[in-house]
Amino acid sequence: MARKFKKLVANSYSRDFRSVAEVVEAELVDPGDGQVLVKNHFGGVNASDINISGGVYFSDGVFPMALGCESAGEVVAVGNGVVGFEEGDLVVSPYLGSAFTEYLYREPARLVKVTDISPGTMSAINAGCTASIGLEVVGEMGSGETVLVTAAAGGVGNWVVQLAKRAGNHVIGTCSTEAKAERLKTLGCDRVILYRDEDLGTVLRSEYPDGIDLIFEQVGEETFDTCIDNVATRGRVLICGFISEYQDGPQEVLAPRVYHKLLWKSAQLRGFLHSHWPDRFQEHLTRNIQLIEDGSIDPQIDSKSFVGVDEAVDAVEYLHNGKNTGKVVVQYR
Repeated sequence: MARKFKKLVANSYSRDFRSVAEVVEAELVDPGDGQVLVKNHFGGVNASDINISGGVYFSDGVFPMALGCESAGEVVAVGNGVVGFEEGDLVVSPYLGSAFTEYLYREPARLVKVTDISPGTMSAINAGCTASIGLEVVGEMGSGETVLVTAAAGGVGNWVVQLAKRAGNHVIGTCSTEAKAERLKTLGCDRVILYRDEDLGTVLRSEYPDGIDLIFEQVGEETFDTCIDNVATRGRVLICGFISEYQDGPQEVLAPRVYHKLLWKSAQLRGFLHSHWPDRFQEHLTRNIQLIEDGSIDPQIDSKSFVGVDEAVDAVEYLHNGKNTGKVVVQYR
């Protein structure tokens, strides 16, 4: 192999993704001993991409740092000593540095074999597994509960809506536009709250006076405060993220500590990252892909096309500008 390939790296930290993201070329060489070489077909875009570039998530401070955190592709070569992988295998890589590169060198333990790859497969990886592990393992979701999903039209949110509805729950979702609201209704959302037109707290207090059993919170700031105020007795609030503070950093507030609100309801606040449940990941990924193949879950891939490493930064900004409905994917030829 004497060719080069493109990848996106950062040489310093910044939450301003564009300011540090740099397209570079690397030599395409044979994989080393114990390595697998993957030709990426798709890279997934996630809200956490700017936390990665900002050094908030998982980084060890070694530069240049490859960006992005999930991809799907085809094995094109295997190094000496590799067992269980061969050329032609289809794989996903749910790890840092996977998404925004045309080729990927990985140890076998950092790849998961799948039967098919498509944009829908990308939806099942971090978004789908965040939703399913969050709801079922961390949130202990039951049936007949009231479930609130903030940022419900995003890549994770639409999975939460569909999985919660499949489990027999009443599902409330928040979003920003009428078009997103209509899409959420087709996915089974029982009540959609347009937060630009309706006050979330007012709606929850008037329509759900007994509170919300399970809240999947992704926004932060005042939305988080409202969720805490409206959680039910013995309810659970899951912190999946807080996108409102990703770009500008933590917001300082002066308020009573949260236990003053939680204790009297025996309510629980549970933060989680699905990567802390590695023993459950493959099980959930396999099942989520099967749900898509069965037609039981609509993977909700955003219609905007992004092709190649050169358009990855645009894709990240598109998501953070709130333009997406569902999963944003970068495709590689």
